[in-house]
Amino acid sequence: MRASWDEYFMQIAEIVKTRSTCLRRQVGALIVKDNRIITTGYNGAPEGIKHCSDLGSCLRSELKIPSGERHELCRALHAEQNAIIQAAKIGVSTQGATMYVTLQPCVICAKMAINAGIKKIVYKGDYPDELSLNMLNEANVELIKVGGVD
Repeated sequence: MRASWDEYFMQIAEIVKTRSTCLRRQVGALIVKDNRIITTGYNGAPEGIKHCSDLGSCLRSELKIPSGERHELCRALHAEQNAIIQAAKIGVSTQGATMYVTLQPCVICAKMAINAGIKKIVYKGDYPDELSLNMLNEANVELIKVGGVD
């Protein structure tokens, strides 16, 4: 049976997340326009900065910070942020695009996606951030949740 576009791109996002350097959770994202992948992203530290996987520790885990809180204490950028940044670096518009992500975006990523012109987000896993969903709905970003986390 042939995969739907959403299934196909979500499977690719699952592969992208295997590049993650986060010790707590691997997340993959891709931005698609006209059924063509324009960028991918996974959660990890900025270029030239050591990853938590290199350091062997996670500050957020050490401080027992719950998921969804105190994003500023993380070395990594989120997968969605990296996908949007990559589009900017190579000069490709994300206006009207679809983002596929293995986890519901946090509020920071939601705001970035809204301003990047992302019109549809297909995600897989839940994230404890109701404000994110509220803002995406208010901005008329189409949200589609697909099957659970692997």
